[in-house]
Amino acid sequence: MFGKIKIYLVYLICAIFIALNAYFISKDIYWVLLVPAIMLIMLMYFFALDKLMFIIVFFTPLSINLREIDIGVGFALPTEPLMFGIMILFFVKLFFEHKINEKIIKHPVTIAILLNLVWIFFTSFTSELPLVSFKYLISRLWFVVTFYFVAIQLFKNFKNINTFIWMYTIPLIGVIAYTTVVHAQYGFDEQTAHWVMSPFFNDHTAYGAILAMFIPLLIGFIIDPLNKKLFKIIAILALSILLLALVLSYCRAAWVSLFIAFLVFLVLRLKINYKVVLMTLFTLIAGFLILQNQIWMKLEKNKQASSKNFTEHLQSISNISTDASNTERLNRWSSAFRMFDQRPFLGWGPGTYQFVYAPFQLSKEKTIISTNTGDKGNAHSEYIGPLAEEGVFGTLTFLGIIITVIYTSIRTYKRAKQKVVRNTSIVFLIGLITYLVHGFLNNFLDTDKASVPFWGFIAIIVVLDVYFKNEPEIIEEDKPLSENSKQSKEVTK
Repeated sequence: MFGKIKIYLVYLICAIFIALNAYFISKDIYWVLLVPAIMLIMLMYFFALDKLMFIIVFFTPLSINLREIDIGVGFALPTEPLMFGIMILFFVKLFFEHKINEKIIKHPVTIAILLNLVWIFFTSFTSELPLVSFKYLISRLWFVVTFYFVAIQLFKNFKNINTFIWMYTIPLIGVIAYTTVVHAQYGFDEQTAHWVMSPFFNDHTAYGAILAMFIPLLIGFIIDPLNKKLFKIIAILALSILLLALVLSYCRAAWVSLFIAFLVFLVLRLKINYKVVLMTLFTLIAGFLILQNQIWMKLEKNKQASSKNFTEHLQSISNISTDASNTERLNRWSSAFRMFDQRPFLGWGPGTYQFVYAPFQLSKEKTIISTNTGDKGNAHSEYIGPLAEEGVFGTLTFLGIIITVIYTSIRTYKRAKQKVVRNTSIVFLIGLITYLVHGFLNNFLDTDKASVPFWGFIAIIVVLDVYFKNEPEIIEEDKPLSENSKQSKEVTK
């Protein structure tokens, strides 16, 4: 009898829902069609958080930034609202349960991240535009909370690491297909390469940066002897697509970042003494400082503009005289340093560069693409930008994150008992290195496209160090990250 009542109740609810939908549609009110999806997502927050995390990862390459469609707000749909919800859930659980995972919270990487967040919070109060800075802080929080603190619990199941890679790579290939088709209509022209990935990526530099980040991971799949032949074939196909897309992106910074990341890989693989590496770097820096006048004079003689020809396009990297992209970047950096000179300790406020840098431009340094409205990007550097916005400690705390992550990854690579852990640690470090090199020339950590893999890679490196480095074998627990599972209860432990 109770079974029949349940069936009738289901029928009744369905009938009411259909009737309500029919009524609202007749009144041209279509948003009610989203109600089932919204209810499903709400249930996933409490009973299938791991699947919701992967949904966010999947939609990140496909997300649309609302600033691109001119409605006056600045976040990406559907990913950032979902991350905001996870952040709220995280803090609510933390408030009521008062449980912190000591292994994670005391880890050097976590300490470095928290110091950076605390400094961003402090400088938001002293900001030239506090509202802008606190918005920046909140967006940084939902990236870090979701894809560092919560993701750490997700990656404790080792197979979720590979799932994370594919959940980002598969839709990225879809974006590549779209971009290539549009680009082909213009004969794969260099100028059109700057925008053909829109609306999924705002320009070719962000697109190239993400491609470069995932190429080392696919190479890792291919060279891993434990992977099956079919899996390797799929990885080879995916790698070929990403490499072709990287070439067609005409993103010079991405090409350079991948080359430098490869050099780092060789240093680690060949076990070159770190003293030799440091001495080489010191010699190069010292040589540049001593000969900088001659070097700048040589660079100023390079008039090679960006070109469809691959070799000529590479040569244009050092053109600081006529290449608009390069000269505008120098203009932004110079403005940032002048801002830093005025406020060296507290900066102008997190996220404020694009709104306050205009008066710091010099007319002789402006280019044909310069603007005073702050509508064409920011400082174009993950290192110089914080210097202007958060002062010297903003850059130092960010560098602290980078140094601790690199140290952690290398330590795991050298000490891990399992070869799969060593290989995983090194490929994620190399993927991260591509972005850290790219970060000298551009900055995208205020977007979901870059922040999801950036903080996710860091979370994976920390998980390998804390949970897998000393394990004689990998134990994969197939447990959902939901409220009713032990794994979910550890989200805030």
